[in-house]
Amino acid sequence: VQLQASGGGLVQPGGSLRLSCAASGFALDYYAIGWFRQAPGKEREGVSCISSYDGSTYYADSMKGRFTVSRDNAENTVYLQMNTLKPEDTAVYYCAKSRSSTASQLRAMYDYWGQGTQVTVSS
Repeated sequence: VQLQASGGGLVQPGGSLRLSCAASGFALDYYAIGWFRQAPGKEREGVSCISSYDGSTYYADSMKGRFTVSRDNAENTVYLQMNTLKPEDTAVYYCAKSRSSTASQLRAMYDYWGQGTQVTVSS
């Protein structure tokens, strides 16, 4: 099982980025995928997640209305579109495979993690 997060970079406040999570070694359409982030000196926190069976999504409060998670099972990829980025969104972003098909913000529900991609929001 491998998860490869990409698409991070340096962006100005108010800008946008789209992160990708390329999955391999398992059938993506059977598992929920979550996005998490970790800023320096802070705990890893849940950003968003998407279930496998109906595409239902969950967003942390501070991301609602700005971030959109989607999945393309045929391409084995999950995306996180991030708009109206703020300096406080600066962090390493990780995607992770859930143990089940149901979206969850609980870190314990995720058994495989990608290596992370750095997002820096700064002018």
